[in-house]
Amino acid sequence: MDHNLQKTVLFLVFILLGLILKVKLKNKQELAGIKMIILNLALPATIFIALLSIDVELSLLVLPVMALALNVLLFALAPALLKFIGLKRGTANFRTAHLLIPSLAPGLSCFPFILEYLGESYLAKAAMADLGNKVFVLLILYLIAMRWHYKTQEVKGTSNSSKLKNLLIAMVTEPVNLFIAAALILLFSGFRLDTLPYVFSEGLSKLSLLMTPLVLLFIGLSVSVKRNQFLQILSLLLVRAGIVIFFALAVCFLGNIAIAEDRLLLVAFGLSACSFWPFAHIAAVVSQETEIKKLRKTFNPNYAINILAISFPLSVMLILVVLATGVHFADLFHLFLLGCALFGFGLTYPLAQYIYRKYQTRGVEDLPVENEQSIRIRRLSEN
Repeated sequence: MDHNLQKTVLFLVFILLGLILKVKLKNKQELAGIKMIILNLALPATIFIALLSIDVELSLLVLPVMALALNVLLFALAPALLKFIGLKRGTANFRTAHLLIPSLAPGLSCFPFILEYLGESYLAKAAMADLGNKVFVLLILYLIAMRWHYKTQEVKGTSNSSKLKNLLIAMVTEPVNLFIAAALILLFSGFRLDTLPYVFSEGLSKLSLLMTPLVLLFIGLSVSVKRNQFLQILSLLLVRAGIVIFFALAVCFLGNIAIAEDRLLLVAFGLSACSFWPFAHIAAVVSQETEIKKLRKTFNPNYAINILAISFPLSVMLILVVLATGVHFADLFHLFLLGCALFGFGLTYPLAQYIYRKYQTRGVEDLPVENEQSIRIRRLSEN
């Protein structure tokens, strides 16, 4: 059996184990505990080791800019896409999806597979790219969420300075960002992983071994697909994935990127699931609107949970398909076909809904209009 295929089967087994463990881990706090271990221990240690294992190149500094450009592109295209799939502008669901769709969560949905299939050097590149994404999801989306909150609730004269200060403190104190900053400082100071004290380097190495199995188990534990709005959200995420593929194609073509692994990194990173951070911003806004009528809510947290629940397994599946097939999708033509397929499948449901609504409207228009006399006769016969 092919080595990459064996890896994929092993990953799926871990995800299946996570699904089985859902019977035992019914408490949300237990699941949150696993996520905390991943984000605060295993992931920072893995990224730290990866960054100290590569040769620094100035070209890496373009990666955060590219990630930020993808965030901005998805945010700009989201309103037209949301309107097409049936979400009405100005509603809580529209704003919720608009905040989540441009965000990326590579730490939970992408990094483990980049590490396994492409190696530590490409994980380090992905971590560098995530810095641009972090600026967008932690800072820019927070400001957007608060702006929408003030606009929806018609709050005037409120300053964001104190909230922005707290947000910046949260960014600086986040373990992943701290480890990235520390690794970059050590790297530019001439340190390498093998020059660090043994206890320190070995301890981090042991922690990094936890990441892949824990993330795969977490995926299985967190899958909770609900029937309501499933097709609508799935369509939205498929079109989002198609846009990501076309973005990767444009970057590869314009940037003359010829190395297969670089192309795969670009695609896999862009296909990351929607981030949990916009949901945290949504939760913060919701906590301020507890006394407000439902119709005036800025966001719908339940809809956000549904998007995250579907986005996570879908992104993992797409990333595995791209990486497990070797360099197949490094070919630009194959990548173009994949983008068209994702875009086409994503548009199927909204197009079917549009045709159905048109048919229903035409059917109502074709019905004979009752005059006053016929209405009176019908009512008498009913009585």
